[in-house]
Parts: sequence; C-alpha cells; structure tokens
Amino acid sequence: MKQNTVYNCSVIELPKIHNRAGNITPLQSNIEAPFDIKRIYYLYDVPGGEGRGGHAHKELQQFLVAASGSFDVIIDDGRTKRTIHLCRPYIALHIVPGIWRDLTNFSSGSICLVLASLNYDEKDYIRDYTKFSLLKNE
Repeated sequence: MKQNTVYNCSVIELPKIHNRAGNITPLQSNIEAPFDIKRIYYLYDVPGGEGRGGHAHKELQQFLVAASGSFDVIIDDGRTKRTIHLCRPYIALHIVPGIWRDLTNFSSGSICLVLASLNYDEKDYIRDYTKFSLLKNE
C-alpha cells in the first residue's frame, strides 16, 4: 500500500464500439479492468456542491467511469495530489490500493460507475486522513 503513488493510477481509454443504433463499451475482468471485478456500484443524485469518497483502501483497486455527466477525482498518495476530470463514458480511472480519493464537482444528473476488485469490507477502508498519512510515511 505505502509504495503506490498517484503515478501508479492511470487514465485508460476503453474500447468504444460504434453502431448507428448507439455505442457500447465493454468492461471485463482482467481485460479492460486489470483485476477480477468482484463488485459493481454507482453513485448518482449527488447534490450540487457535495463530494463523495474521502477515504483510501488498503487492498482494493477501483475503476471509475463517468457513465453520465462529469465529476473530478482528486487522488492523493500523501505527498502528491492529482485531479482527474472524468466526463466520457469510455474513459476510466484505475485507482490502485493506498491512494486517498475525493470525488467533487458532480454535474447535474451525473453517474459515477465503480468497478471494484473486492467485495465490501469495512476493514479495508482508511477513513481518517491523519491515519492515512501515518501509514503512507512509516
């Protein structure tokens, strides 16, 4: 966890299959997503000015996609912060373990699709930034 930095996270252009009836983007375990997908969830109806996230994971990897609308993801490794703007349904942000994330600036009607490498486990979360900083700098 502590060796990962924001530079281990990556923005990935996903396949976009065009058809005159509309586009489709596949997301498959160990193909587009570089891990086994164990859980899928999505964030929606986030009120204007509100944020989500505000935590890190010890082991979990995530793929975040703006399925609709847009939002910013601020990733932080305890030393460096980067802001990634997601606004296309064929662009994903791969977040590795040990990275603090905050999601902000949700546009009206936005949907954040999240693919996760593990099932929900509260013990995997680090929800206190001071504790996160201490773990990263041990």
